[in-house]
Amino acid sequence: MSAEATNPATPGPITPGAHRRRGRPRIDLRRIGWAALLGPTAGNRLPDAIGHVVEAHRAHHPEAPLEPLRRAYVLAESSHRGQMRKSGEPYITHPLAVTLILAELGAETTTLTASLLHDTVEDTEVTLDQVRTEFGDEVAYLVDGVTKLEKVDYGAAAEPETFRKMLVATGNDVRVMSIKLADRLHNMRTLGVMRPEKQARIAKVTRDVLIPLAERLGVQALKTELEDLVFAILHPDECTQTRELVAANDARDTDPLAEIAEDARAVLKDAGIAAEVLIRPRHFVSVHRARRKRGTLRGADFGRLLVLVGEDADCYGVLGELHTCFTPVVSEFKDFIAVPKFNLYQSLHTAVSRGDGEVAEVLIRTHQMHKVAEAGVVALGNPYAPPADEQTDSMGERADPTRPGWLSRLLDWQEAAPDADTFWSTLREDLAQDREITVFRPDGGTLGLPAGASCVDAAYAQYGEDAHACIGARVNGRLATLSTVLSDGDTVQLLMGQDPASEPSRDWLDHARTPAARIAIRRWLTTHPVTPQPEPEDRRAPESAPRAPQGAPAGRPVEANAVVDQPGASVRLAGCCTPVPPDAVTAFAVRGGVVTVHRAECHGVARMKSVGRAEVGVHWGDTRQCRVSLIAESFSRPHLLADLTEAIALESVAVISATVEPPAQGRVRHTYTLQLPDAATLPGLMRAMRNIAGVYDVSRAQHSAQTTS
Repeated sequence: MSAEATNPATPGPITPGAHRRRGRPRIDLRRIGWAALLGPTAGNRLPDAIGHVVEAHRAHHPEAPLEPLRRAYVLAESSHRGQMRKSGEPYITHPLAVTLILAELGAETTTLTASLLHDTVEDTEVTLDQVRTEFGDEVAYLVDGVTKLEKVDYGAAAEPETFRKMLVATGNDVRVMSIKLADRLHNMRTLGVMRPEKQARIAKVTRDVLIPLAERLGVQALKTELEDLVFAILHPDECTQTRELVAANDARDTDPLAEIAEDARAVLKDAGIAAEVLIRPRHFVSVHRARRKRGTLRGADFGRLLVLVGEDADCYGVLGELHTCFTPVVSEFKDFIAVPKFNLYQSLHTAVSRGDGEVAEVLIRTHQMHKVAEAGVVALGNPYAPPADEQTDSMGERADPTRPGWLSRLLDWQEAAPDADTFWSTLREDLAQDREITVFRPDGGTLGLPAGASCVDAAYAQYGEDAHACIGARVNGRLATLSTVLSDGDTVQLLMGQDPASEPSRDWLDHARTPAARIAIRRWLTTHPVTPQPEPEDRRAPESAPRAPQGAPAGRPVEANAVVDQPGASVRLAGCCTPVPPDAVTAFAVRGGVVTVHRAECHGVARMKSVGRAEVGVHWGDTRQCRVSLIAESFSRPHLLADLTEAIALESVAVISATVEPPAQGRVRHTYTLQLPDAATLPGLMRAMRNIAGVYDVSRAQHSAQTTS
C-alpha cells in the first residue's frame, strides 16, 4: 500500500512509512483535479484524470471493463463541480483518491464504480434512483450503504441504534466497509488542514473503531497506514523518536537483514525451491511496539523477511530449509496456513538466528496468500457473484462463502442483542480484543475465540442459546469448569445436560468474553428475573440421629442382615465403607460385644488387622432394607439438590442424611446416607443419580477409617 494519493501541497501529518515506499512517483491530485475541471473530454475517451486508477486496476484485472469507470467519473465530476475541499482542491480529488487506493488493493470494477460515486447521493443533487438507473442495483446498493455510513458518528456520542443499522448493512456486503476504510484513509492523509482538536477526535475514532474493523476484514495495508497516521497525531513525540530511530538505522553502512535475505536466497536456490525473498520494513507503530517490547533494537529488528512461493507445499519446504540452515527460534513458529486467522490471513511465521545473534522474523506464504494478507476482503473481488449457472440460492439471497468469521458472528449476535445499547457496548468490547485463538472440537472442527475466552464462550460459539444447558467441559481430556480460560490450540469437549429447561448461571457473565455469550446470557437473565427465595433449611443432618425410612420401627435404624459367626454379638455395618449386599465383606470384634462389618476392600480392614483385631466370619442373610452412603460429584448449578433428591425418591429410596459441601471452583460434592428397600436397587439408583444434569460421578463413600477401641 503506498501513499501516492497524498496531496504534497496539502499541509498534514507526516506520511509514515515513506522510508519503505517505492514505485511510481506521487500523484498530484490538485493538478489532476483542476485538469478534470478545465480540460474538455471527448465523449467516449477515458478521462485523463482517472488514468492512474485504470493503470492500477488493470494490473490486477487485465480484462476488466472500463466503460463503467468512465461514466461514473463523468457523473461524479459534473455533480461535484464547484465543490471544494477544506484544503483547497476541487472535491473530485477525494473520490479519485479513494478509488485509487481501492484499485491498488485489487478491488473489482463494481467497487471502484461505487467508490467514484460514494459521495454523490450525500453531497450533490444526484439521487439513488439515478445511480440505480445508470449503473444497476449492485452499484446503487454499495453507494447507499456508504451514504448511510457517512451519517454515523463513530465516537462516544454515536446513537447506538443508528450505528447498529449501519454496521449490519455493512455486514451484508463487505465492500461497503472497504470503501469506507479507503475514504477514511484519504481523509486521514489530508487531516492537516483541520484544527488540532478535531484531528485528535477523528484520530481517536479511527483508532477505536475503524482500525479494528480493518484488522477484522483483513485489510492490513489500510490498517497499518491508518495506525501510523493516528500515531503521528495522538503521540507526536513518540512518533518523532521512532522516525529518528528508523532514519538512523537506514543510515547504517551494513544491513544485517539484507545479508540474511541474501543467505536465504542462496539456501532456497540450492534446494531448488523457486521463491522470492523480500525485505518488509516495519511501519512506525510496529517499530515503536518492538522497541517497547525488546528495549534496544538491532538491525534485523527493523523489518521482516517475506518469502513468496507458488504452492502451499512450497511454504513448508521453505520452512524446512531455513530451519536446517539457520538456527530456528522455536517459540516464534506459528502455522496460520493449517489454521487460518479469523480474518482470512494465512502464512507461516518463524524466526531464525545467525551466528552473531541477529534474529530475523520470516513470513512464508504463497502469492495468493500475500494478496489476501494485504487486501483482505478487497482481494475477494465480488464475493457475492454467483456461478454462471447459479444466479441466487434457493432463498433468493446472496451467498458469501468467503465472508470472514468475525463478520458472520457480527450478524448473528446483533440479531440476538436485546437492545441497541447492549449491541454497541459488546461491539466495543469485541473491537478492543486484538488477538484471537483457535480451539479444536473433538470432531476436528475449530472455534475462533478472542484471547482470554473461557469454556463459556466456547459453549455459546458452538451451540448458541442451547449452551444454556452446558454443565461443564473437558479441556485436553481433563474435566474443567466453564470458567476455565482457554489457550490457543486447546481441545474442548463441552458437556451438555439433557434438561431442555436448563438455565445459565449468573456467574457465567463474569467469565464470558464474546458478544455471543454475553448477549445470550443477559437476554436470559432479563427474561428470568430473580425472585426472593426462602431461607434454606440446614441440610447437614447429623448421622447420629438419622430419619428412619417409611415402614421401619421407630427409634432404631434398620440395618442389612449381616450374619456373623459369633452368637449373641451385636452387628453393625461400618460407616467408613457402608457395605451392602452383595459386597464381599469381613468383620471384626470390637469392645462391648459388637462386631463391625466392612467391605473387603475398605481401608479400615488393614488398620484393624494392624492393631491385632481378630476377623470374624460373616455372610449376608436377608438383603432387604440395607443402608449405603453415596457421594455425588457435580458442577454447581441451581436446583441441583432438588433434582438429586427427586431422583432418589423415584427409586423408592429414603434419605437418612444429606451433606452438601460448599462449592469450590464451580464444583460441589453431595454425600447421602440412604436406606435401600433392597440391595438390588443400588446399581439402578446410582445410574439415575448420574443421569442428573451436572452430575459427573456417583461413587460409594470411602471414609477414612478409625480404629474402634
